[in-house]
Amino acid sequence: MVKIGQIELGEFPLLLAPMEDVSDPPFRAVCKEGGADLMYTEFISSEGLIRDAAKSRQKLDIFEYERPIGIQLFGGDIGNMVQSAEIATAARPDLIDINYGCPVKAVACRGAGAALLQDIPKMVKMTAEIVKCTHLPVTVKTRLGWDESTKNILEVAERLQDIGIKALSIHGRTRVQMYKGEADWTLIGKVKENPRIHIPIFGNGDIDSPEKALEYKNRYGVDGVMIGRAAIGYPWIFNEIKHYIKHGERPAPPDMAERVRATKKHLEFSIRWKGDKLGVFEMRRHYTNYFKGINDFKPFRMRLVEAPTEADVLAILDDVINTYSSVAA
Repeated sequence: MVKIGQIELGEFPLLLAPMEDVSDPPFRAVCKEGGADLMYTEFISSEGLIRDAAKSRQKLDIFEYERPIGIQLFGGDIGNMVQSAEIATAARPDLIDINYGCPVKAVACRGAGAALLQDIPKMVKMTAEIVKCTHLPVTVKTRLGWDESTKNILEVAERLQDIGIKALSIHGRTRVQMYKGEADWTLIGKVKENPRIHIPIFGNGDIDSPEKALEYKNRYGVDGVMIGRAAIGYPWIFNEIKHYIKHGERPAPPDMAERVRATKKHLEFSIRWKGDKLGVFEMRRHYTNYFKGINDFKPFRMRLVEAPTEADVLAILDDVINTYSSVAA
């Protein structure tokens, strides 16, 4: 049984990665149904929380059906991170996660996210102060290092564990790599093999199939895997991995009726959380992914992204069912 503090996650938990403009409550709802064992909010700016910015505050919204769930924070100022961790704790998540892995310039160039990989003493001090300020388990998500010459994850893992974090998720790329090339899990496996390490180690990067999840589980010995981009438009990946690990074969893929059902559920939660207009508008980014690989779907996709109301979208989705009723995905 893998545990983060007192949170029991099963024998080989599957985590939904925090993704900006993706991992909102509507998306998390379908991923939870799809088998995700632990989920995180979108990453939240510590400065935004302190300023009481509406967008940052809204990201604190969590729901009972999502548990266990963590709130992920990022920032470059220790005092602000501590204050934001106190605000996040009051929102009653199951854990607090610190982002030391985001590679985008808007974050890293402000001394946050992956930038902390260039200042390990500050990273350790910041983490220690956050651990002290909350009663919740604190976890960290990071990368192998800043670049090829500074892959310091072995040191980072030990030092963060020593000051009290309860789990570590490692993306198998450096900051310089961004999301390019193939993720290298070799160092993730070495962190897990380190006899000093006793907290759960989760691997992240390029897990896009049940076969790869099982292969990496066996090869690198990680306690679980974190899945990001592969879950966008395909929340079934979590249960497919679980089925494959247990039975050695893939379950049948979702048919068109199931794809439409999940899309409707996502839309319903999107409207419930964001309101009629914004809920319909922001759902448009997901249609391509839900119906990826479906032959001759472009005309329906164009209609979906232009549909102005929930009723219009639902009518189009019903047309999809009628048209593809005999088509298996």
